[in-house]
Formats: sequence, structure tokens, C-alpha cells
Amino acid sequence: MALMDFIKKQFIDILQWTEDGDGTLAWRFPMQEMEIQNGASLTVRDSQMALFVNEGTVADVFAPGRYKLTTQTLPVLTYLKNWDKLFESPFKSDVYFFSTRTQLDQKWGTPNPITIRDKEFGIVRLRAFGIYSYHLTDPKIFYQKISGTREEYGREELEGQLRNTLVAGLTDLFGESGVAFIDMAANQDEFGKAMFAKAVPMFADFGLALDTLVVQNVSLPEELQRVLDQKISMNMIGDMQRFTQFQVANSIPDAAKNEGGLAAMGVGLGAGVGFGQVFGQSMAQALQPATPVAPVAAAPAVAGISADDIVATLEKLHGLVEKGILSQAEFDAKKAELLKKLS
Repeated sequence: MALMDFIKKQFIDILQWTEDGDGTLAWRFPMQEMEIQNGASLTVRDSQMALFVNEGTVADVFAPGRYKLTTQTLPVLTYLKNWDKLFESPFKSDVYFFSTRTQLDQKWGTPNPITIRDKEFGIVRLRAFGIYSYHLTDPKIFYQKISGTREEYGREELEGQLRNTLVAGLTDLFGESGVAFIDMAANQDEFGKAMFAKAVPMFADFGLALDTLVVQNVSLPEELQRVLDQKISMNMIGDMQRFTQFQVANSIPDAAKNEGGLAAMGVGLGAGVGFGQVFGQSMAQALQPATPVAPVAAAPAVAGISADDIVATLEKLHGLVEKGILSQAEFDAKKAELLKKLS
């Protein structure tokens, strides 16, 4: 009866794994009721590793290559089985294959904004995303911590864990760096390197090696980005009064061409600054002579106007022409008026 049972047994002569599709990290060889024949062939292809597990205990790990399963090639398993050196009996052991290919274009990001303390903006919520790549390096750790005895373990099942691991490191990195958001956003390469260094030991704890990590974007939520844009605009503008005067001065030539001339400029200026006040102050500064000029109607004062005063006033008026505040015709009329006072 024992002989008949032995004859009915099926023996495995070749153990190998041809990866079907993409994304499988761990695959268990289908043993069923079969046993591995002494001297069987084990083929581990490039970008693969194999793991023998006997009665729940990890026995031997095989790197890429072709092996004849004997006492010499299974030293740990032989020790566990307490076989003699002849190793003649078939044996049953779980065999797992692992893919060590680089898993490219894996995406990471913050599903929700993370709250950090920024030295320039205070408490802000921040988003970031990018890509990374990794490969499996230690099948024993991966088997014990991740894949276990499952028939197959896919890459997509690990994505959430790895992404959350990276985001957790990102939160700590922001807090430790003390770098302002503006500076960090402008130095994404350096930030990516720091994030990579922090994530390497986290991946190693799963039996993985992190190959690359790229930060593609660091940004604020939309509502905070609008506030940042306003702050940048205010910094660029600087002195609002000078900026308003500059806008008014630039609009005078266009307003003068419209019906109503310069008088029409008062319409729609708003914004808390009256055109009359701004324009009046600008004209007063431009037309202010070197010495006080008495009203033209007073004869004694007219006699006191010197040629130097007239020239200084004309120079200021000419400056207004160059800025577009006065037209050439208005300048010529004022010039004729002043020159008459010298006669």
C-alpha cells in the first residue's frame, strides 16, 4: 500500500516562473499534492529571486541562476529536515518567486492638504505630488512583513502603503526643514533629495529599495494661492500712492483724445483717490517755480520774474510733455505766455 501511494505521487522536476503581465511582486509555485524530486531543476531568471519555506520557516533564498536541488544547494532546508547527505527522498516545500524589476512611474501625492507651520505665512495647508520608483531587494523581509503565504501579491496592493509612507515623511520634513514655502517651491530638486533620503529607510523596512523620487509640484490650495498672489502683487506695487499717480499719468493721453478732454477723466477713477487731487498735486509740483511768483495781475510782481525762473518753469513743463501729461499744443501756448512776460 505504501508503495502504491508512492507511485501515485507526482514529482516536480522543474521549478520556474514566467511572469505574466505586469505588477506582480510575489507568486507562489502551485505545489498542490506534488513533491519536489531530489535533483530537480530550479530556474530563477534575471529580475527574480526565489524563496523556499518549509513548515512556515524560511529556509533558503536563491538569486538569479539555474540550480540542481541537492544537499549542497539546499543547506538550510537539509538542516531543517535533518536528512542525511544522500538526500534521496522527495520533499515538499513552499516555493515563492519574487520580482525584483524596477517599478517605474509610481505616483505619490497628498490626497488632502497637509497643515504645516511656515515661517513666512504662518499656519498654511500645502499640497505636493510627484513620482517614484523602487524594486524588491530582500524577499525574506517582504515575505514576512508584506506578502505572506498568499498565492500572488500585486504591486497595486502596496501603492497605498508606500504613498502614505512618503506623505508622512513629507509632513515631518516640512516641519524639520524650517524652509519657507516660497523657497521650498523654488527648490523642488533639493527638496526631492531630502525627501528621498528620509524615505529610503522606510522602504528598506519592507524589503524594498527606493530608486528615485521626484517632486513635481508643491502648491497651496486654491483659496490660499489667491491670497499669496495678492501679497505678491502688493509687494511688487510698493507705494500705492505713487502707483496710482503713475496709472493716472499714463491714462491722461488716452483721456485727452476722448470727447470732453481731460475733464472726462474724473469719471470712473474711484478707488479712493480723486483725480483732481492727484492731478492737481502733480501739476503744482511741476509748475512750482524756483521762487514764489505773484499773481500776474500785480504789476510789481511781474517785473520781479527773472529769465531763470521762466526757463526753470519751461523745463518742468517740457518734462510733463515727455510724460504725456501735457500735449505739445498746451506746452506751446504756455511757453508763449511765459515768454511774453520777458518782453
